[in-house]
Order: sequence, then structure tokens, then C-alpha cells
Amino acid sequence: MDIADITGSPTSLSEHVYVTLKRKILKGDLSPGTRLLVLDIAKAFDVSQAPVREALERLKQEGLIVGRMNRGSAVSEITLKEIRDIYELRQLIEGHALRETMKVLNEGDIAHLERILANMKRAVDENDSYRLVELDMQFHGHFYLRSGNALLLEIWNSIKTKIMRFITVTNQDHVGYSIPNSHAELLDVIKTGDADMAAEKVVRGLDFYRNYTG
Repeated sequence: MDIADITGSPTSLSEHVYVTLKRKILKGDLSPGTRLLVLDIAKAFDVSQAPVREALERLKQEGLIVGRMNRGSAVSEITLKEIRDIYELRQLIEGHALRETMKVLNEGDIAHLERILANMKRAVDENDSYRLVELDMQFHGHFYLRSGNALLLEIWNSIKTKIMRFITVTNQDHVGYSIPNSHAELLDVIKTGDADMAAEKVVRGLDFYRNYTG
């Protein structure tokens, strides 16, 4: 496996290493437990050790890798307890975020969510599971962004990377257009203006991951 595949347009050597490794971890190309040695990565990317160390530190801060004494770094493990804890938290706060968002929801918001849905279907057509998960995060993240609650948004930003990993691991249980279709159903409820029904639907939609057993 070539860990130095080009992805996106990095703004620096460190950013390039960081973005590439992060994408591979989130896609599952670098599985939990995979060792990440500074010298090997530097050689693969044809860069010095400094940008590699910077990139690995960022990944550590996001919880995607862990340091191992005298063994370099490794991709962090994903536990069922982590999955359940994250989704228990989402079920406690996401319904509230959506209710607050619906108080200020406008046509621009609806159009934005509809564009995300269209891009989700395109991602399915192109078999781009990583892009699909990114769009899933954009859809739900909009509720936290528009809720007007800075702390809710901060919480979302601190957990969405882990959520992306969890969805990548469990995504084999969602085939075809099931993810876009479930989001389209939620958006239809949002359009009715019934905040309680919308909040209940978004909370119930998280049950699969909260109860995930592997």
C-alpha cells in the first residue's frame, strides 16, 4: 500500500502528510493498530522528519493515532463502548440542536441541505464511501452550526472525526441509497415545521450506531 498517494491540494508538506494519512485512516485503508513510523513515512512522502512529526501530532490530538513507547505511533483502536458513548451523547444533544435550528430555518438552509442530499446520491453512484460520510457530517453539522449554541458546535467539532471512523467501520450495513434516503425522509419532516417530530426522527435514526454490536 502506498501511503503517499496525493489527495487534495495541500498548503504545506505537513498538511499534505496530515490530510493523506487522515483520509486513509478514515477510509479504513490504515486499520486500527497499524504502526506509523516517522522514518518510513518521511521516506514514503520524500520529506524530512519535521513535517511528519507535525502531522502525527495533529492526528494524535484528534484521537486518530496513539503513541507507543519506543514503537512510534499506531492507528488508534475503535471500541464498541466508544461508539455507544458517542451516539448516546448525540442522542442527548442533536434533537435539541435541530429544534433550535428550526426556529431560524429559512429557504437557504433547505436549499443547502437539498444540495448535500444530491451530492450524497452522486457519491453513492460513484461508489465514493468516504465522500458520502463527509456529506453525512455536513448534513448533521448544519444543525449544530445553525442552532446558535457555540458550545454545541464545539462539541460537534470535537466528535465528528470519531463519528466518521465509526460510520466507515459500520457502513457495510448500509447499502445502496439507504443513507441518502434516510436523510431525505428527515428533511421532509423538517420541511413540515414539526420540530418535535423532526427531533424524534433524528434521535431514532441514531439508534443503529448506539446499539451497534459489531
